[in-house]
Amino acid sequence: MTTALDHLVIAAHTLEQGAAWCQATLGVVPGPGGRHAFMATHNRLLRIDSAGFAQAYLEIIAIDPEAPPPGRPRWFGLDEPALQARLRQAPRLLHAVLRTPHIEMLRWGLVNVGVQPGEPMAAERDTPAGLLRWRILLRDDGAIALNGALPTLIEWGAVHPTANLPASPLALRSATVAGLPERVRQVLRPRGWTVAEAGPALQVVLDTPLGAVTLCTGDANANANPAIA
Repeated sequence: MTTALDHLVIAAHTLEQGAAWCQATLGVVPGPGGRHAFMATHNRLLRIDSAGFAQAYLEIIAIDPEAPPPGRPRWFGLDEPALQARLRQAPRLLHAVLRTPHIEMLRWGLVNVGVQPGEPMAAERDTPAGLLRWRILLRDDGAIALNGALPTLIEWGAVHPTANLPASPLALRSATVAGLPERVRQVLRPRGWTVAEAGPALQVVLDTPLGAVTLCTGDANANANPAIA
């Protein structure tokens, strides 16, 4: 049983800031997304699929200022004041989400090796092509396990977002992970990833109209254009 990289999460202070960062850093204007009413966030999407990473896309996500508070911590630690302070300076690669058709089985696999990835939550959002439905593992505290290194698991319903996203000039060339214990890697078995012994939790290389662009999580990230506000 293996998992596949589903999407990369780029967190931004505002969606407008994130779109400007995407155009300046990757040379592409992101496509439309939608609103997550249950999390009070909204997003914009862009395909980055390639021969090694089928159905992969990039998600730019931010807190939705027009939505009422969700009544629980938002996903990916977006409520953390320290993260929001960094996002005011510039958007950044925050996280990776892995796709699986066996989310319950993998959740128990992680629990059995001492990791608490959260409980499956049913979610949906409207799109012009119809309703998207999925299940995603979320902890009650909104945090990402293993100090942010554990990818989030998602299981899609009948339709995947890339089915209705236009092609883009971006392609994911490589993804490297660090900080995952061997016992966790044996549960997830992510396809196409390189494993490093040290370094940022996630590092990706994207082929873009501006050339190859490297993005990393953490304070050592190579996210460019910090002046964009």
